[in-house]
Amino acid sequence: MEAADRGLQPDTVILVGNPNVGKSALFGALTGTYATVSNYPGTTVAVTRGRMRSGLSTLAVLDTPGTSSLASTSEDEAVTRDILRAEKNAVVVQVLDAKNLRRGLLLTAELAQAGVPLALALNMSDEARERGYSIDAPLLSCLLGVPIAQTIAVQREGMQQLREAIAHAQPVRPFVLKGASVTERLVDVDTLLALVMTQSNAGRASPWAVRLDRLTTHRFLGLPILAAVLYVCYEFVGVLGAKLGVDFLENSVFGKLLVPLLSRALAWLLPSGAVQAFLIGPAGLVTGRYGLFSMGLAYGIAIVLPIVASFFLAFSVLEDSGYLPRLAVMADRGLRVIGLNGKAVLPMVLGLGCGTMATMTSRILETKKERVLVTLLLAVGVPCSAQLAVIFAMLAGVSAGAALWFVAVMTGVMILVGLLAAQLIPGRSSEFVLELPPLRLPHPGNVVIKTVSRIEWYLREALPLFLVGTFLLWVLDRTGGLLVLEHAAAPLVVGLLDLPRETAGSFILGFLRRDYAAAGLFAHYAPFARAGLMTRAMEIEVVVALTTVTLFIPCIASFLVIWKERGAAFALGVLAFIFPLAFGTGALVNVLMRRFY
Repeated sequence: MEAADRGLQPDTVILVGNPNVGKSALFGALTGTYATVSNYPGTTVAVTRGRMRSGLSTLAVLDTPGTSSLASTSEDEAVTRDILRAEKNAVVVQVLDAKNLRRGLLLTAELAQAGVPLALALNMSDEARERGYSIDAPLLSCLLGVPIAQTIAVQREGMQQLREAIAHAQPVRPFVLKGASVTERLVDVDTLLALVMTQSNAGRASPWAVRLDRLTTHRFLGLPILAAVLYVCYEFVGVLGAKLGVDFLENSVFGKLLVPLLSRALAWLLPSGAVQAFLIGPAGLVTGRYGLFSMGLAYGIAIVLPIVASFFLAFSVLEDSGYLPRLAVMADRGLRVIGLNGKAVLPMVLGLGCGTMATMTSRILETKKERVLVTLLLAVGVPCSAQLAVIFAMLAGVSAGAALWFVAVMTGVMILVGLLAAQLIPGRSSEFVLELPPLRLPHPGNVVIKTVSRIEWYLREALPLFLVGTFLLWVLDRTGGLLVLEHAAAPLVVGLLDLPRETAGSFILGFLRRDYAAAGLFAHYAPFARAGLMTRAMEIEVVVALTTVTLFIPCIASFLVIWKERGAAFALGVLAFIFPLAFGTGALVNVLMRRFY
């Protein structure tokens, strides 16, 4: 990186920082709404790109993956190092968490060794002040020789100061942070901290906060805390979102208001009935068969959106509170059994939002064996938020015993697959090293931004696919193709799984997206659950169908990402493994439940 040496006007700003320091929020504040996401050349790692105004010129902005060290061996973090080497006419903006300055300055020391033109953004300055931290930013700037801006990215404070800092970026002075080894850099950083940072007693964490922090990762006492967190999440997502939210939107909004209103309007405008059949189904009800509005939009908005939104909100709260890394610590011992470490829980949990994003996030794992194993487990049995929403809605209509069968079967399959894969996949597992940020009350601004952006992703990416899937079902139904496919699938669906022939179409659409299959099953069984007519035999059918669908092949988007990340042979091998696993497990569950349930 030679811009400062040559005296050239830089054309690129590279955002660098530890994970969870607010880089993405800062990127949004600098660039506004203009952003694109593309793979960094020669890798499968996506990098966010945007543009910002600087005086009369426009600079490109790159938001790199979070990294704890430029010497990292993980694929995702290595891209940050590659970008710093490749971009010759660039300024680096390091984003630091102002309340965890020591960790940030350790990365600053590595950037100092690289000699890059640097400006620092002390982000989350408000949270640092709340904790009693006082940072002498002018003194730190003078000692390092680089400009510093104090920012609150979620409130867009300090942006003008940061723009000015970017314009005056300089390499760190050569006699500061000069240690070559990690130990020497620690000494240099601690010396700096003693000069520029103090903490008042009023801002120090209370003894209760310190005790709670320790309890969350205690090998025994942390378990009831984990159970309590999971229970609250279930009540919030499974009860508030899946029951109350879905019931209100599906029955009150769509069933009693929107669908009847649209039905009457269409009957008045277009008496022919063809458009009504396309938009609201032949019955003109919310349960109308394959109506674009009554099935596609109603599922996407009334059934899936409340659960997706509540899940994203819960996930954002856990993420911003600092509990997710502690969840990784608690999961480490269990994941070791299947050849993984605690870091693997992060893409696994993210998979409950979107398998595509989770597959890409597996890059944070350091060894190929771990990345392959997590990708396989995500493809096998981690339902995305859209599918999870329908699963919650269907389980709400059966007894607790039937729901427990489903949970026990899925847990057992995941453990068994993990155990076998850990033995068969060659390679090694990495050591579990993860820095724990302090626990904190979630910042409302951060939670809102993360939740809204994820809901926006769902509305933009997933909801249109519900409409496409419904349209395909409507076309197949009108042309008789659905009957042909149902007849072809009958030996598996009816003969092997003992399910009604009508559910075959749902499994056919499962080749497009698993949530299509789940939505089709919901359409078949929901009327019986609402009317209180769910029999024991139907409950068995629901568990068998959900088990098979959940273990079914991943959606097209996830399959393509697996192909891109792990290669064609691995992606096709996943398909060859999952198909018999799904139907074989479903058949076994059918036999066991009919005998013991």
